[in-house]
Amino acid sequence: MDNEQLRKTLSDSVAFTSNIDKELFTKMGVKRGLRNEDHSGVLAGLTRVGDVVGYERQEDGTLTPIPGKLYYRGMDVEELVKGIQRENRLGFEETTFLLLSGSLPNREELEAMKRLIAQTMPLNHNATMSILSLKGKDVMNILARSVLELYIYDETPDDISADNLVNQSINLIAKFPTIIAYAYQVLRHDHEGRSLHVRLPHEDCSVAENFLFMVKGRDNYTELDVKILDLALILHAEHGGGNNSTFSVRVTSSTETDTYSAIAAGIGSLKGPLHGGANIKVQGMLEDMKKNVKDWTSPQQVDDYLMKILKKEAYDRTGLIYGIGHAVYTVSDPRAILLKEMARDLAKEKGREDEFAFMELIEERAVEVFLGFKKSTAKARTCINVDFYSGFVYDAIGLPSEVFTPLFAMARIVGWSAHRIEEMNFASKRLIRPAYKNVREKQSFVPMNQR
Repeated sequence: MDNEQLRKTLSDSVAFTSNIDKELFTKMGVKRGLRNEDHSGVLAGLTRVGDVVGYERQEDGTLTPIPGKLYYRGMDVEELVKGIQRENRLGFEETTFLLLSGSLPNREELEAMKRLIAQTMPLNHNATMSILSLKGKDVMNILARSVLELYIYDETPDDISADNLVNQSINLIAKFPTIIAYAYQVLRHDHEGRSLHVRLPHEDCSVAENFLFMVKGRDNYTELDVKILDLALILHAEHGGGNNSTFSVRVTSSTETDTYSAIAAGIGSLKGPLHGGANIKVQGMLEDMKKNVKDWTSPQQVDDYLMKILKKEAYDRTGLIYGIGHAVYTVSDPRAILLKEMARDLAKEKGREDEFAFMELIEERAVEVFLGFKKSTAKARTCINVDFYSGFVYDAIGLPSEVFTPLFAMARIVGWSAHRIEEMNFASKRLIRPAYKNVREKQSFVPMNQR
């Protein structure tokens, strides 16, 4: 047997080795995807960091869908965002302080947090040169490798004391924007033959503005661009302990491994198109619809094309309408509502009002078309999620699609850090070790001459 035949044999075996009857999960009481039959998440832990609310459980155990709520350290994110907006200032650094400390900063604490993050954003020479030498076609992959390499430059990388965990968290929160910006510049240079720009972050700028500067250069972004990117970072900073990437960080952290290994696990999880990578899928779907729906104001034409998508006849033929539906939110995603409000202003500034109106029509019709198509299997009402408008926002402020998912990571590193610190400091912490039920029948060893 040659190498190709061996590979084919192993590949063909997958259909058998991975085939587990769906009914067995119900029969044996196994929660597929750690989900209950009503699609709610299986309780796997306790947290004081964040909370995601999309339904109320009644006395009889049934779930009642309600408008979505997201809480950071017990604070409604809508209240947080609206409060910051009323005072006409940026809020990502304030959100970082809130998630790490558990309370809002006073003026002195906020200024200190801003200063510390800005001063920590630059990479040392070796780390910069390492990023510039990395090859690859995906910024998330370069980000993961770069995070693992930061272990080398940490004098106490395996120290899991509270003080060191906080120091490492601040370091990663500050350096993620720089790593992502430089990684994109490398990709742009290697694959498009463009000039390589390595811009140093400014100590007097916010995370949002520094990132736009490092990616686009000075005078290539507006005040509104900075504000809406800052908003997107706030809204993506945390989403409870049960989302896939945060849970990955917590599972990894429960082994008491180093911070860099745990965060790299979160990056790998977030990269997937069913998680952080969904924003790229949404934008791709919208671009496809703009080309194939002739009349952007026609509900019927939108319905027809959405139905083609569901029937696996259009776009990527997966049968998925990206940006629609969420594991927790049913009536509404509060992040999508807040982002949409500012996205409307952005569309006006960029002269993309027709496109925005088209998206609103898709949003309206997608929910109805989806529920109509899934009427026999749909468990509950559904809604658009934050990914629906985030891709449009990033594109409108002139950011390339290569950084869409990394931007998610750039925000979520705050939540990951808060959850890791919490996981490492539980008074009654325990290694996370769930069980899998084996359903493979037993077999006996067969001598070679009898096989």
